[in-house]
Amino acid sequence: MERILSVEQMRAADAFTIDKLGFSAKTLTERAGAAVAEEIIDRLKGGRVLVCIGKGNNGEDGRVIAKILGATHGFTVATVTVANGIFKLFDKKFDIIVDCIFGTGLNRAVEGRYKTAIEKINASGAYVVSCDIASGLNGDTGRCMGVAVKANLTVAVQEFKFGHFVNDGPDYSGEVIAKDIGISIWGDDYAKRITKEDAAKFFAPRKKNVNKGCFGKAGILGGSKAFSGSAVLSYGALAALKTGSGYAYAAVPECLFGALCGRNPECILTALPDDGENLVFSEEKLAPLLSLDSLAAGMGMGVTPENYKILSFLLKNFKGKLLIDADGLNTLAKFGKDVLKERSCEVVLTPHVGEFARLIGADKEEVAINPVRLAVDFAKEYDVVLALKSATTVITDGKEVYLNTTGTPGMAKAGSGDVLSGIIAGLLARSEQTLDCVVAGCWLFGRAGECAAKKQNDYTVTATDFIAAYPEVVNSLL
Repeated sequence: MERILSVEQMRAADAFTIDKLGFSAKTLTERAGAAVAEEIIDRLKGGRVLVCIGKGNNGEDGRVIAKILGATHGFTVATVTVANGIFKLFDKKFDIIVDCIFGTGLNRAVEGRYKTAIEKINASGAYVVSCDIASGLNGDTGRCMGVAVKANLTVAVQEFKFGHFVNDGPDYSGEVIAKDIGISIWGDDYAKRITKEDAAKFFAPRKKNVNKGCFGKAGILGGSKAFSGSAVLSYGALAALKTGSGYAYAAVPECLFGALCGRNPECILTALPDDGENLVFSEEKLAPLLSLDSLAAGMGMGVTPENYKILSFLLKNFKGKLLIDADGLNTLAKFGKDVLKERSCEVVLTPHVGEFARLIGADKEEVAINPVRLAVDFAKEYDVVLALKSATTVITDGKEVYLNTTGTPGMAKAGSGDVLSGIIAGLLARSEQTLDCVVAGCWLFGRAGECAAKKQNDYTVTATDFIAAYPEVVNSLL
């Protein structure tokens, strides 16, 4: 895990380090500047450098950076103080531009000389390094405040910030690394970035004296005549990707049974009653699913009163771990989400931004601005594990918060969420750690997308390609 702090948390840590531990603000500024300069020296070796200096601490960091680079062989350094608005230097050719204009506290639109400076940086063609955060990004929301520096590299001072990873952050930050400068971070009330190690613990060497009963029973429930592919993708993720569960089940409408029969022979396929199009509630037919350890429900099942009866029955009677996705979430949004408070099982919800907005009765813009706070509030109120899917996925149980940053724009395609549901369901079947399973599943899925896109590109990859790439990801963890 890697820490991710809010702007307020970072300010509190700065203040604690200065007021309680006896460090001076000047010392921290010198360390911050040195950390950025060190990274530039190690990576770029030399070149013509322009350091763009703003007000406040970020500007002071810039002066330290300029001083260190100016005294280092191979670098020729010039500086521009943005507040003065003297931009003739931008007419010259620079190899490297260091952005020290704004820090993480920016909360208003960028205007005037600052806007001009940022536009000139972006048009320069230089390799751009941002100190702490790309100037123009809000440190908490990651929103571009009218205009923002497009960095090749962002050197985060001490810790990552939310603004590096959410909303516009990934498009402006470039590669993001955090450099420790000795600021004291205490407690564990901070978000965490998921790492390879968090997923790897689910793939430790297995004992030889085991059988399939040792690794749980995972299932998928979903599909309709109109949306047969959703169940197929989740189904494939469970069986073909070998998530590690001992048994895999799939329950689909009778109208899909023939099409799916034999597609994944490792799966136990069950037909549920339907009206020719959508599922119809039957307690008798659903009863066998209650013996499973995990069940993912909702993918492609449609939004109907009958499906609400199915979800209500599962929530009240299932004893394993129930993941609700896609149309399952839309069904709860339409017919009543408070049934979540009546459940007898552990519940995982995996909405994308639009589904979550419908679930909480908000608009997508509100969710985009405050994804972490809204996700935490909902998970806490309904006592669920929530994975709010986006370019950066927020995972929370209402107490702990994780951000997953693996993935690629090529995953913004129909079917991606269905595959994720299947992966998480497989992990849930063989572990008691529900939150950890969701965390690991999101990382694994994102990395599978990266592997698939690397072999092809972000335009041509599809959800089935992510399935095919998944074993490669697991191999990298063994």
